[in-house]
Amino acid sequence: MEKGLMWNAELIKYCQVHSTSVDDVLLELERDTHIKELVPQMISGNFQGKLMQLLSAMIQPKYVLEIGTFTGFSAICWAAGLQQGGMIHTIEVNEELESMILHYFEKAKVQDKIKLHIGNALEIIPTLKEQFDIVFIDARKTDYKDYYNLVFDKVRVGGFIFADNVVWDGKVLNNNKDLKTQAIVDFNKMILEDHRVECLMLPFNDGITIARKLNE
Repeated sequence: MEKGLMWNAELIKYCQVHSTSVDDVLLELERDTHIKELVPQMISGNFQGKLMQLLSAMIQPKYVLEIGTFTGFSAICWAAGLQQGGMIHTIEVNEELESMILHYFEKAKVQDKIKLHIGNALEIIPTLKEQFDIVFIDARKTDYKDYYNLVFDKVRVGGFIFADNVVWDGKVLNNNKDLKTQAIVDFNKMILEDHRVECLMLPFNDGITIARKLNE
């Protein structure tokens, strides 16, 4: 019989304290985001950022696609394991964030590894020619299914699609679901039933799904 823990804030804090922190530039970016942005909780943050760095180091991607840059924190984390000559394409719809994003890319010394696209991801994704090792979905929740369908053929066999916020603050369990919550529920069901991938949903932060592409 599988056994599980009843996770609470104290236990989560224990895990955070016993995890290596991200570097000083990312910690500065996290603080700056909380000072300047109205919804700073959209940032991946230290704990999740370290997970991304370790995943990147394990996979050692050549090409990464990130849908939803926000202030640039997660893109910098994905750069941790990038192969020499590799590239991250990251897409952000809010043009007002561009200067902050580019400032921190330069401060983290990854400006030559990350290409920032400003605009609608649904329009930009079809223009990208690379075959991606990692795709990270963290943008408009009602478009998650469309993002997934658009990127699927651009992911190499054996590559990974990561999706953030898949438990949506626990709202996926609500009986009366709003539009965003229902979109997440439908997305989660779609991935589970997609036999072209194997998937694992992790109860980490706001929920992260890892889907590995098995075939076309």
